[in-house]
Amino acid sequence: MVVKKKAPKVEAVALDSAKMEKLRASLSVNGDHGSRKLAQTLKDCLASTDPVYQIQLVSKMGSMLGQLKGQIESDPDALLLVCLNTMADIYITLQAKNALRRAIASALSNVPECLQETAVCCLSECLLTSLSSLGPEHYSHFTDCIASCLDAFPIGERCIHRLLREVLQFFQNAVSEYLELNRGLAGRHVAQAQLMQSCLAAVKTSMLVVQRSQGIIGTWLEMPMTNILQEAFSGLLQCYTHLLTDEEFIQAVQSTAGMAVVLLIRSVLGNADDIADTVTGLLQCSEKHVGTAPQWLRESCAGLYVGSRPAAVALNLSHGALAMLSWRGRALGLQAEKLLLLIPDVILSLDTRVKESSTAMVVARVLTLWSSAAVDCFQIDCPPPLLHQSLHGGCPLPSRLLQHIYTHWEHPLDGVRHQTRTLFRNFLLLHQCCSAYTTDPTHDPYVTQLTQGLLALEWHVKGKYGALACLSEHLGAEYILKLDASLPSRLLGLMGDQTLAPYSSELLERLFVSHKTQLCGQIGDGHGWMDDWHRTWVAPLLEVLCTTRQDQTTYILDYFLPKLLRCSPASLGHMVQALQEMPPASQGSVDSRGALGALMTCLRAARAHGVLKPADDQLWGGLVPIPLLRQALVHKHDQVRMDALGLVCESHRSTETLSTHEIELIHHFLSSNLNSQSPGVRQQTVSLLKKLLCRMKESTQSLLKRLAQERDQQQIARDQLVLRNYKDFLYWFCERLFQVLQPGASFSSCLVTLQLLGIVADQLSFSTDSEVFALRECVTVPHAQAVLCCLASNFLEVKQLACTLLQKLPPTAVGLQEPEKLQSVLQAALDLSTSTKPFDSVTGAHLFSLLIHQEGLQQALLDCSQKQGISLQLPAEIQPQASEASLLERNTLAVILLLMACLKSEVAQAEMSLLQAAASCPLYGRAHCITAALQQLSAGSLQLWIEWRDVVTDLIALCYRMSDVVSPVVQSSSPEGLIPMDTDSETSAGLQRILQEIQPRDTNDFFTSARELDSTSEEQRHTFQANSTDPRDEAYKVTAQMVLVCCWRSMKEVSMLLGELCQSMPLHTQTQKGLITEEQVEGVGQYFREQLLQSRHRGAFELAYVGFVRLTDTLCRSGSATLQQLPSLWLKEVLEEVKCSGPSSKLCATRRSAGIPFFIQALLSSEPKSSSCSLLKMTMRELTALALPSHDRATEHSTVPQVHALNILRALYRDTRLGENIMPFVSEGMKAAVLGFTSPVWAVRNSSTLLFSTLITRIFGVKKGKDEHSKKNRMTGREFFTRFPTLYPFLLSLLEEAASTVDSESGQVKLHSSLFLLLLVLGRLYPSPMDGSSSPLGLASFVPFIISCSQSAVYRTREMAARALVPFVLVTHVPATIQNLLENLPAEPGPGCQQNHIHGTLLQVLFLLRSYLMDTHRPQTLEEDQDSDIIRAVWSRLWLATRQNPCLVTRGTMLDLMMDVSTSVSFSTQDSQMMKLREDTLAILLESELVAPRGPQEVQLSGPGATKYLQSMTHLATDVCIVSPTLWATQGPDGMQRDLLRCLLQSQHYEVQQLALERLLERLEIDQEKKQCTDPHVLPFDLSVTTLTRLVLNETHPMCLAKVLQVLSIVPLSSLLPWKDGSICLSDEEALEHLLSVAEKSFHSLELHCASLSLASRLMIHLVEKKQQEEEGEAAVAHVALWEAMVAQCCCEERPTEVKLTAAEVLVRATPTLLTASTLPLGIKNTLVLWQSLFILLQDEDQDVRDKAADFICYVPKHLLHTGPVSPSVALEMGVGLLCQLLQVWGQVAVGIVTLTEWLLGDDQVELGSEETPDLDKEFLFEKGDLNLWVEPLQWARLLHTHLCALSTVTSLPACSTELDRISALAEARARSAGRALTALPEQPQFSATIEHAKLTVLKERATLAQKVLATFQKLDCN
Repeated sequence: MVVKKKAPKVEAVALDSAKMEKLRASLSVNGDHGSRKLAQTLKDCLASTDPVYQIQLVSKMGSMLGQLKGQIESDPDALLLVCLNTMADIYITLQAKNALRRAIASALSNVPECLQETAVCCLSECLLTSLSSLGPEHYSHFTDCIASCLDAFPIGERCIHRLLREVLQFFQNAVSEYLELNRGLAGRHVAQAQLMQSCLAAVKTSMLVVQRSQGIIGTWLEMPMTNILQEAFSGLLQCYTHLLTDEEFIQAVQSTAGMAVVLLIRSVLGNADDIADTVTGLLQCSEKHVGTAPQWLRESCAGLYVGSRPAAVALNLSHGALAMLSWRGRALGLQAEKLLLLIPDVILSLDTRVKESSTAMVVARVLTLWSSAAVDCFQIDCPPPLLHQSLHGGCPLPSRLLQHIYTHWEHPLDGVRHQTRTLFRNFLLLHQCCSAYTTDPTHDPYVTQLTQGLLALEWHVKGKYGALACLSEHLGAEYILKLDASLPSRLLGLMGDQTLAPYSSELLERLFVSHKTQLCGQIGDGHGWMDDWHRTWVAPLLEVLCTTRQDQTTYILDYFLPKLLRCSPASLGHMVQALQEMPPASQGSVDSRGALGALMTCLRAARAHGVLKPADDQLWGGLVPIPLLRQALVHKHDQVRMDALGLVCESHRSTETLSTHEIELIHHFLSSNLNSQSPGVRQQTVSLLKKLLCRMKESTQSLLKRLAQERDQQQIARDQLVLRNYKDFLYWFCERLFQVLQPGASFSSCLVTLQLLGIVADQLSFSTDSEVFALRECVTVPHAQAVLCCLASNFLEVKQLACTLLQKLPPTAVGLQEPEKLQSVLQAALDLSTSTKPFDSVTGAHLFSLLIHQEGLQQALLDCSQKQGISLQLPAEIQPQASEASLLERNTLAVILLLMACLKSEVAQAEMSLLQAAASCPLYGRAHCITAALQQLSAGSLQLWIEWRDVVTDLIALCYRMSDVVSPVVQSSSPEGLIPMDTDSETSAGLQRILQEIQPRDTNDFFTSARELDSTSEEQRHTFQANSTDPRDEAYKVTAQMVLVCCWRSMKEVSMLLGELCQSMPLHTQTQKGLITEEQVEGVGQYFREQLLQSRHRGAFELAYVGFVRLTDTLCRSGSATLQQLPSLWLKEVLEEVKCSGPSSKLCATRRSAGIPFFIQALLSSEPKSSSCSLLKMTMRELTALALPSHDRATEHSTVPQVHALNILRALYRDTRLGENIMPFVSEGMKAAVLGFTSPVWAVRNSSTLLFSTLITRIFGVKKGKDEHSKKNRMTGREFFTRFPTLYPFLLSLLEEAASTVDSESGQVKLHSSLFLLLLVLGRLYPSPMDGSSSPLGLASFVPFIISCSQSAVYRTREMAARALVPFVLVTHVPATIQNLLENLPAEPGPGCQQNHIHGTLLQVLFLLRSYLMDTHRPQTLEEDQDSDIIRAVWSRLWLATRQNPCLVTRGTMLDLMMDVSTSVSFSTQDSQMMKLREDTLAILLESELVAPRGPQEVQLSGPGATKYLQSMTHLATDVCIVSPTLWATQGPDGMQRDLLRCLLQSQHYEVQQLALERLLERLEIDQEKKQCTDPHVLPFDLSVTTLTRLVLNETHPMCLAKVLQVLSIVPLSSLLPWKDGSICLSDEEALEHLLSVAEKSFHSLELHCASLSLASRLMIHLVEKKQQEEEGEAAVAHVALWEAMVAQCCCEERPTEVKLTAAEVLVRATPTLLTASTLPLGIKNTLVLWQSLFILLQDEDQDVRDKAADFICYVPKHLLHTGPVSPSVALEMGVGLLCQLLQVWGQVAVGIVTLTEWLLGDDQVELGSEETPDLDKEFLFEKGDLNLWVEPLQWARLLHTHLCALSTVTSLPACSTELDRISALAEARARSAGRALTALPEQPQFSATIEHAKLTVLKERATLAQKVLATFQKLDCN
């Protein structure tokens, strides 16, 4: 795509008239011929108003000046001087980006050499005059002017050199003025931002002046009188110092000021060592190192030597030193080396002090800049010795840098992460420069250790990927692959995680590119390297694509595959060949895309990126067979279909013509792929088809262009044929899409269809007659009406798309030009705007949006107003003949006037009776329609200013009136329960009495006294009902919900309308004409403030917030200083009000402070993020001070502000728009949340809980998985305390205090209020394996206090303390810590044993051990000794797991510990100590209560911890006999494991049974996946199946029974049958009967019901197959009817998804035996019932159910149907066709015709027009009727109709006239009834009675289709 360059801005010279006359007069003096010509041209230029012509004249003047060379021998005449003066004057006057300025500079540069000094004098004089005469408002202009003089303009540069002192003085004055102005701009964000930009430009330009004037500065400084520049330099340095130390200035200004300071020092001193000394002194804040710097220089920088200067000063000076001093290509002096080594030391010392994210970004950038400078210093023959000694990898500074990298490589800011990665790359280069392995870093042990450490890190650490990418560049991919050969497969496996896919793909790219380069270098040219490269990179890719679940491979297509193909385009052929040759067995699971899907993925990526070009049918039918593409386009898996569609649609060349193959494939795709519930699939479908249509459009233009030039007749014929094919396709495409928009169409179909039609309208146009396609002809009236009906959809997206599309369709087809149609639609819109259903008003608003584009609308509005008795007077100005305004503006004004008139009368009615208004004409609908109408306007193009100004004023007043009516309800203490829900009431006066009763109590006194309800008030027990005396009038039955909805939605619409007015209407000021005044805007702001601070209903204040945000945006963008300061003023007032709030305050302290947080959020979010964020900082300081508990006892006056502060802080921390700007305040917020738990007031503790939860999310990120303790939502201790350093002492001191209260010896439970939160935070941390052997952050200080928490009497505290301990123990210290903890436990039972202490200690050992065993960074030295020490320590406390220990809780925990040690693969399994431990563990298990109980008390084991103990024992036992049987086989007698498993399965404790069965099921499923289920003895250790079958017959616990049945479902039937119960043997029929009985009685348990039905179905199929082998013909199988009924019942729509999935699986398995068998084993009736059940599931609303049912296609015998897995819609179509084919095979065509016709007719039994049908308007306010998400009844009916018609072609139809007559009569009755009901509906029923209209239309259509097909059959029957 060609992007046009933006044209430069050109404006004509604009001078005031007096100056213009003066210039013209001066140009009239006499002169020579050349001067006169020049003057005349200049006069013409000044007289012209065309800027382009002026540029041409200036260029001409430049040529004239150039021709003067040689003509001027003496001084120039006066006229020439005047001309030069005039040009200089114009140059100074012009704005910065005006192209005319550049033209004048070019012209002046052309003056002859002899005139150049004169030109410099003229320009200098003009500039000096302007600098001295004009005020501060012109500073910005002069800054630009000076900068332009130095921009490739030699005359201008000489001018600046001439005026150097004056220019520097100007910059001093400018910066001083900006410093002063900034103090008065608090709260005016826009003005402040402009000032910051002006200040930044001034500092940058002053630096440019100094840099360009080095020669002059050096000359002047060498002169004896140096005070010429000293004063200017001194003043500038003082200004820069103020900028650096004033924290109100943005970071960009301060950073530039830091560079400017160093530049001036460099300019003054000159000597490199003196400069380094002086800068070192500044960095160290010490004047000892200033060296030879003059006194005036030190005094000028005095502010930079102050010890209390901001921390960022050193950072900005470091940046300045690195940027302004030269480090490359020269030998550094000793002082310069010291300075270079000092800079990172200074920056790293700031690391933990940095709070603002912008500063963190600068720290990262400066460190990277330093590392680049250090690398540059080594690019000489003799590297600096001090640097060489100090930057080796093992030295302190590089180690600190590495720790900084590890801490920041996962920083939330992208920029910080990117800079950290660059720093790591430079770190490697520096180490290489300083090490002995400069030529071959692969032999460097330091780098090798670093690489191995990174590879061993967990893969969720994102920083690891960038570091490995740097190492791959540094070492080469081959070396890394030697260290970890499985790296490609592992990285590809990570591509399924969206958060990791970009990192993984980038690392993969670096690796395979590097690997290819290395292989090519080794093998040379040619393709010899490809085999190795393919084995390494392509083979794992194809395996992942084929075998992994498709949703986990989506990002491979997006991120990885295109990169691979770009690297090696020739690999595509290898991929295609490998995938086509791949055997089916290796194509993965059912959920994977298989070889076909992988092939489509590869081909799509190749074609989209230009690797594959489908020229000469190389692709279509050549590389890939067409049938394969057709199969992929209807594949079961969404992504396979999308890849296949992408292959067809996407092309590297946008003008590539569509082949006939592509058009045919789109035909094939579109018929079954418009209805998808997946938003991603819909989005991809629309996007890809849009690409196709754009290709068609662009290729059409290319063809037309070629046709106009082509002379070859054959080529012309070919091109014309392509265009005809395009036209035919587009007609078919549009017709197909319009047909989808039928009554009952699903949401997804309508959405996709309307989006595609909108694309056609945009790209190819329906409204104009194109000479190529003429698509206007394919849009008929029914098509347009179908789109119009979509406006009544329940879904907003459909409404919006339909409304947009209708405006693009031909007006004649839409029909709104007809007055009657226009009138009826307008009336419908007006009716909908007063509906009590909120969604109706949205439909009405879209109708108005459509109508305001119609010519005859104004007359229709007048007619409607007359009919309704509304006085509507349209101004004469809006009549077409009297106005220049657009049709849209006139109609919009007329609509708003009518709606306002209606609304005024309704507000007046509501003021009299709110209840009657809520029931008959709620106000919100009208207001919503007005807002929608305003949104259609472009405020900048309005013409009717007077009328609109009156409308805006009236609307604002009307909004206030509406709000006054409804606000008492939403501002009451309990708006939801305002009106009780009884049946009787008085008139609306009762509401006022209730409001009067509630209002005085609407306070915050719940903090000090309880609220009692008034039970004597009769009104509180009644519902209001206003009954008219006239029996013909409607009686309004009003519910509380209706009143509340009326009120809060009215408040919402008022807020939205006021927000729209303030945002879209131009502001009226003294200098600018507008429609809304400053006073009105301020009044609206006060209104929002009242609503947000006083509303109690969430819906009301949330939407008021939306409107208020629009207002604050307007305030910030307005040019009014008064309005700009309002947010700051309001914020201060509200914070003061919050501070002073008490129990009697009007502010709501319940409901999470209601709208107060929203109010403050809106004000703060309006502050520009790039500003200094002064409002945010001030607010956070105030709120954190309020949120922290006061030193004195909490009182009612201090508690309410504290609650407000906590609630507001929570909202601010949650606000994503504040971004990283909120992070500096997280530490204080965390303190407030933790300390809030110490409050005695519940409200404070509740708000603290919410705040704490928000902060955990803000710090550790949104939870990314179900695992609460996953490291994805955790952080290393180093990173946490580096980012939040103040939390370290806070958490440590609180933990010490809390740990001192933990003591279970007293027997009393003491729970420190903050301990839970402390442990929760600490438990979210984990140790960084890259921390090394010592932790500089002192995490060890936490360890003793966490360990002491193990003594707590609270179980949860002990558990959390154990989790929290893990990150604080370094991996090298874990074995010793475990030993110490175990040694502190009693060695034998005794009276002093504290079980809480024992339990807590064991938990800590257990969690430490698990972390240690999983850690890949365990020390390799002395590992066996450490392992032996752990085993010995555990073995010494074995008594804790025996009966000697009376506590079951600690026994269970000890068993867990023993099992983890005994089964760990990390320990030596053959070690003698391990063997001994395993032997003793098994002995304890076999002697336990579970295996060998010693009495009835142990059999019925109970008491505290019994369940946990049994579960631990069962875990150990199942590990022995199920999970790791070979590990324990040598430890016990023969048959021990079988007996142990049988003991578990027969246990009386259901927890034991259930856990054992779950582990057994997992084992069997794993074995089955490994294809090991062919052995009939699938149960371990020859466990008898009888044990399980007996459980089925005798088990009573439903969960255990379900697990048994699930296990038996995996066991082959050959092992299962005959069914045995001990010695009793059941027949197959008896077993089936029992299973069906269990299924029938187990509807209460989904798992049991599904398991029993699944196993019963397997048995049923087995019996059918068995009977078919024994008997010929139809098999009489018992219980068929019950089983079939149960399956059919499971397919009903209301059944749970799990049940329907089971039914689908049953039917899929039954397909080859029962549904498609050639002999009808169940009979025709039962078989058709099963087919019907299958079709019901294929149309289920649940995607998973449909997908499961669609699998039946794969089980159909190949002689009937040979295809792969297809999508449900295609499976449905194929299924019906297959059934019709089978009916002929079975000889049951007659029965089939009757059954299919009954399905076509449907079984709707609703009596049309029945009085029992509920009135949805009255019963369910928000009822939208049937939300049709997928099912399309008409599509189903038409599918049946198509196949029934196909059956009619069968030559001999059996007689079935009786049945056909019965169905024919039923169809006729239904058609007649539906027709009558449709006629009875009101006008425009698709809007006024949407649900009824859709249902009746579908019913009538189905009846009509049935009548047509019956007529065909009856005609055939007669023949």
